[in-house]
Amino acid sequence: MPALQLSRARLPATTTIDVMDAYGDTRAQAIAAERALTVYLNKREIVTLMTLGDDPEALVVGYLRNQGLLRSAEDLAAVQVDWDVEAAVIVTRHMPEDLEARLGKRTVTTGCGQGTVFGNLLEQTALTALPETPLAQSTLYDLLANLNTYNDTYRSAGAVHGCALCHQARVLDFVEDVGRHNAVDTLAGRQWLNQADSQCADIFYTTGRLTSEMVLKVAQMGISVLVSRSGVTQKGVELAERFGVMLIARAKGKSFQAINTAGRLTLDAIPPKPPSARSSKEAGV
Repeated sequence: MPALQLSRARLPATTTIDVMDAYGDTRAQAIAAERALTVYLNKREIVTLMTLGDDPEALVVGYLRNQGLLRSAEDLAAVQVDWDVEAAVIVTRHMPEDLEARLGKRTVTTGCGQGTVFGNLLEQTALTALPETPLAQSTLYDLLANLNTYNDTYRSAGAVHGCALCHQARVLDFVEDVGRHNAVDTLAGRQWLNQADSQCADIFYTTGRLTSEMVLKVAQMGISVLVSRSGVTQKGVELAERFGVMLIARAKGKSFQAINTAGRLTLDAIPPKPPSARSSKEAGV
């Protein structure tokens, strides 16, 4: 099989502008880039994504993978990004037989900047069985501490979400983009393009909400533990129960909310409760 033709069209994730602060002083400030990239699948226009442009090839491959428009990495022939015309062209050896039917139905999701899910992906009743990955409370705390060393774009410019592929407490790969759906798609694309040691990933982390779209994409990547510093939605919980994904929401410091644990979460590092969380009897009121 011929080698995959892959462009390397990465652009800086930030740019610099002059801003005036509250004291009337002018200074240089980094801001997140936001670029339009129109995706073409075998000459068929699919969607226009707004992205940092930091890893566009992985983004578009992961997007098509998570939309069910690509079945395997072996089906890819070429992925070419040209920023002069703001286009990404993906050439595959096969086209989905139901492509037009899929593109005819779009669900606008709650993703930052509004994500889109094609076809009936949210109505899927089953995926390949996910591993019942266990997680210890102490491991979760270690992972959250390790993640603090990332978020480079957010620290310098803000306005982005971050996602990570992890193996227990170890961060394997971390991506930032203007929307959390872009970040998870980029990680899915990197899995296929072998740009990261991510095949052993068993935990997915996101800074964004645990919505139906996020649960679905992570389940399609074969990962059954989804962690976020943000909250969860009703549809996200429904899909997590359907696919066997354990959700760890509002994970900050020593605090979290675990959902659909199914005996997989080991509480081995329970912190002391603050006075406000004790009963009135315990507090002597």
